[in-house]
Amino acid sequence: ATFHLNMYPLRKEYTRRLMNEVGFQQVKTYADFQETHKVEDPDFYVHVAEKLYKNEERPTTIMSKFGNLNYSTTVDTAREYYNSSDADRFYATIWGGEDIHIGLYVSDNDSIFDASRRTVEKMAASIKDLDSTTRVLDIGSGYGGSARHLVRQYGCQVGCLNLSEVQNKRNRALNQKENISLAINVIDGNFESIPMPDGSVDVVWSQDALLHSGNREKVFQEVERVLVKGGQFIFTDPMKSATCPPDVLQPILDRIHLDSLGSIEYYRKLAAQSGFQEIRVEDLSENLAAHYERVLQELTVQHHALIQVCTEEYLASMKVGLQHWVQAGKSGHLSWGILHFQRD
Repeated sequence: ATFHLNMYPLRKEYTRRLMNEVGFQQVKTYADFQETHKVEDPDFYVHVAEKLYKNEERPTTIMSKFGNLNYSTTVDTAREYYNSSDADRFYATIWGGEDIHIGLYVSDNDSIFDASRRTVEKMAASIKDLDSTTRVLDIGSGYGGSARHLVRQYGCQVGCLNLSEVQNKRNRALNQKENISLAINVIDGNFESIPMPDGSVDVVWSQDALLHSGNREKVFQEVERVLVKGGQFIFTDPMKSATCPPDVLQPILDRIHLDSLGSIEYYRKLAAQSGFQEIRVEDLSENLAAHYERVLQELTVQHHALIQVCTEEYLASMKVGLQHWVQAGKSGHLSWGILHFQRD
């Protein structure tokens, strides 16, 4: 018998996007059967995709305009918020479209963009031996600014796992614009059920995302599962302080629809229970109030521009929410820092 294979020159990113759209959860692209490439222009591409189901762990299916999504109630609340046009336009305008996490401030004149980038640089510098062989998974990756930094500066291969399809769309577009799409795999999903095989990544990275989980113990278990032995887990998160009085954070919790925030000691406990050794915990709490105060200032300064893309109701609610964060931070009721652990 004679078989004919018709080869049509589909764009590589178009093929990857189609594979993601039909449900494949991890897509790796190889060129000329060599290592996953970055900027080369090979003769052909080989796409290797997988779809992993663990039905007994899957929460109730949620129907939305984005299709069938399997998220817990707490995670879906966060997803709906970050998918809203108000939230997307606000964060893209105020943060500059790269990051949506807390920054490190060295002066009152620091821009949110520069301070946020400083956090990424400090975290990356804390991880030994980052290079082109390092597989990083960013859980709660937002617009993917950290992933792009890791690719540009270290050549890492990065997976961006994020619950907001709107943010993921922007992430993919930014990656394509910088011609680094093949080094970054953007995955629609959540960190309570990571759609990746056991022992498949070297580093799990997260910035100010774990607070949106209603089951942080499960998140730590999932992180431990996907890490190789000796793999590292580094993250930041807004937390309650060790001296925080009961119920004082309720206005903040009500706004983000959560029952609690974590704490440094709580995360240390979860890490130990999940099979991690502590590398370093650095308390940088003074930056939390400084950051939200800076965002509040920008909301006022850029109000005219923001009102063109966000509703007045959203901006008014955001202003009140930011004031709660600033007040709680300055009162010593909140903490924030970089927590770094290693899997046994």
